[in-house]
Amino acid sequence: MEELIAKKYIKALKTNSDLESLQTISEIFSVLSESFSDEKFVNVIENPHVNMSDKAEILLAAVKPASSDVLNNFIKLLVEHKRIGIIPAIADELKKYIADSTKTYGGVIYSDSDIDAKVITDLSNGLNKKFDSTISLDFIKNDFNGIKVEVEGLGVEINFSKDRIDSQIIEHIIKAI
Repeated sequence: MEELIAKKYIKALKTNSDLESLQTISEIFSVLSESFSDEKFVNVIENPHVNMSDKAEILLAAVKPASSDVLNNFIKLLVEHKRIGIIPAIADELKKYIADSTKTYGGVIYSDSDIDAKVITDLSNGLNKKFDSTISLDFIKNDFNGIKVEVEGLGVEINFSKDRIDSQIIEHIIKAI
């Protein structure tokens, strides 16, 4: 539900801003979004006994270095309509919109064994060509028995599981006998 509301607010932002200013706003909202992981901040923002004007002052002070009237008015609008809680959703949706607009995505490679930097670069280049985008991949070592590549912005997941390949080889041998 928050994503739908966030998209409507972003649509309004898009009409008044170019891509470069949206990128700046996205970075600011990402930082604001991180504030929502702080329990004290959330207690103040969600406290019904704290005036809306005080909440607005807190948020406006956080975005003051940006010196943007559009951003200040946007924050005031969110406070006025009691939509402060959707700031993390706005940050996420802005990131998605900018990624789609610039065709620049981030992805993750999961595996239980170390992967050479050249392999990561080759995978990234292959995905770049396949999706006509710029995709940067990060490696995270975990317990996945094989290789799994996820590019969330594109909705792409590719995996090569050693267990699945082994079971398919056994099935093929059994069918051949």
